[in-house]
Amino acid sequence: MRVVIVGGGFAGYHAAKELLRTVRGETEVVVVNPTDYFLYLPLLPEVAAGILDPRSITVSIPDTLPGVRLALGTVTSVDLEGRVVRYTDPEDGEQELSYDRLVLAAGSVNKLLPIPGVAECAHGFRGVPEALYLRDHITRQIELAAAATDPAERAARCTFVVVGAGYTGTEVAAQGPGFTAALAARHPELAGQPIRWLLLDVKKRVLPELDARLGRTADRVLRERGVEVLMGDSVEEAGAESVKLTSGDHVPTRTLVWCVGVRPDPLVSDVGLETDHGRIVVTAQLGVPGRPEVFACGDAAAVPDLTNPGSPTAMTAQHAQRQGKLAGRNVAASLGHGTPGTYRHHDLGFVVDLGGRRAAANPLHIPLSGLPAKAVTRAYHLLAMPGNRMRTAAGWLLALVTRRPTVQLGLVRGPSVPLDTGSPELPHLRH
Repeated sequence: MRVVIVGGGFAGYHAAKELLRTVRGETEVVVVNPTDYFLYLPLLPEVAAGILDPRSITVSIPDTLPGVRLALGTVTSVDLEGRVVRYTDPEDGEQELSYDRLVLAAGSVNKLLPIPGVAECAHGFRGVPEALYLRDHITRQIELAAAATDPAERAARCTFVVVGAGYTGTEVAAQGPGFTAALAARHPELAGQPIRWLLLDVKKRVLPELDARLGRTADRVLRERGVEVLMGDSVEEAGAESVKLTSGDHVPTRTLVWCVGVRPDPLVSDVGLETDHGRIVVTAQLGVPGRPEVFACGDAAAVPDLTNPGSPTAMTAQHAQRQGKLAGRNVAASLGHGTPGTYRHHDLGFVVDLGGRRAAANPLHIPLSGLPAKAVTRAYHLLAMPGNRMRTAAGWLLALVTRRPTVQLGLVRGPSVPLDTGSPELPHLRH
């Protein structure tokens, strides 16, 4: 018997982990994923800001899931009738896998809006290549600003625009001023030069998904850092050297970071299964109606939210992780191991790291801010990570006692991190 899991993110990784625990040695478990690691996405802003090394938040699948067969590649199609998954490996070879059970956990990609220039000029934020590219790009802008003789060019290169005041955008904007201040401190030419960070969102407040008190805390911290928080505003048109806002203002800048949201991986719409707002329709047991051998979970699946009837669960890592575990359990049950379960999950709260000693959190829906929130936030991340806890904790400690690295690596080119797909190729090395 063979179980094929499409995707090695929060849902796919934990589905594989649960299956190994339940059916070890009796069923072959194959994970098809473009990389050999699970990415702990919530800490990606700290990689972009030079606080953590990318290896801290990339957990090896072969190392932490011994017994899983890793098939490196990107799935291109699924033949439901023939029970075959086809994928392209990293060297463009066409491969295929037959399956007895299939778990679709392809995750999500950047959500693009039909705004002129965004796909060409904005930087997405969904993977390690994008984070490394953004870190290099910000470093390069500060260095070029230091070398510029035109005050207008210098000001534009020292202006950074982030669109989207959800978790990712807020954390990027919160980490940004500290990073650019560290960069500018190495260039006497920039003494006295204002460095602007703007955070835009069409919503009325920062972190609309959280309790209003936490949103106000985040808003206050951002403003204290000098971030210009512009709610009810967004980008109307983007260019290589400026953006036009919906308010009519023109902002000269070389940096536009797109954190508006996510949508299901395009594979989902190509499989041929019924979808709801782009997500595969499943039961509360994560099975696909009419396809007893197919399961779906995470951002790719419209899982009924039994705590809020009539709506699917939100596309969050918290849901994806728990759904992945249940999918693994229910796949095992379909093979005669254990009993199936139903997905019902009440949110236990959320955490948002705001850089420095600041954070916002509501564990068990108790609003926290300041150092208590920071402690809870970091403890939560360490507990949620399936590996590399010591490496991550050491990275945080080093960030407290050493200067953060501020060099360009030049490993990732712009075409390697396309915003229009959000599924970057592996980094291309410069020769």
